[in-house]
Amino acid sequence: MHLGKKAVSVIAESRARDLVETYGRKVETTATEALLDEVQWTAGHVAWLRDRVREIENLETDPGSGEHPLVWGKTRRKTGGEDWGETEEAAPSIWLKLYQQERTHLVKVCSEAIRAGIEERRVRLAEQQGALVAQVIRAILTDLDLSAEQQARIPEIVPRHLRALAG
Repeated sequence: MHLGKKAVSVIAESRARDLVETYGRKVETTATEALLDEVQWTAGHVAWLRDRVREIENLETDPGSGEHPLVWGKTRRKTGGEDWGETEEAAPSIWLKLYQQERTHLVKVCSEAIRAGIEERRVRLAEQQGALVAQVIRAILTDLDLSAEQQARIPEIVPRHLRALAG
């Protein structure tokens, strides 16, 4: 069967759309932003997987059996042939395995972020911004030519408003 150019184009476009939905698309970013995003996504994955593991931990089990669902359960299912049926054996739950793998990945990306000095740079940037704000406030207060009574109230009023802004 021979497909026309239009049909080939439609199929190619459909496949491209499927790939974008599956694997994403190119995004403008920096290495720092990408690393921080990965830390945050991975932390979210760990939290979600932790919930799945907790759900399994809370399942009713026969206390005398020693067969806890995190380490004992169905591992294979065969639907045909002489050995059809399900196999049960002691093995870590796939949820537990995924949780442990994602936790390991989180530690790795956090270590990379620390090694890259990202947190240190963020602190330094926050300090610089704080110094700029303080400089602007001092300039404004100087330009207002405040009375001695008004100047005496500055240490009470300015910090209160800055704390409200940060909160």
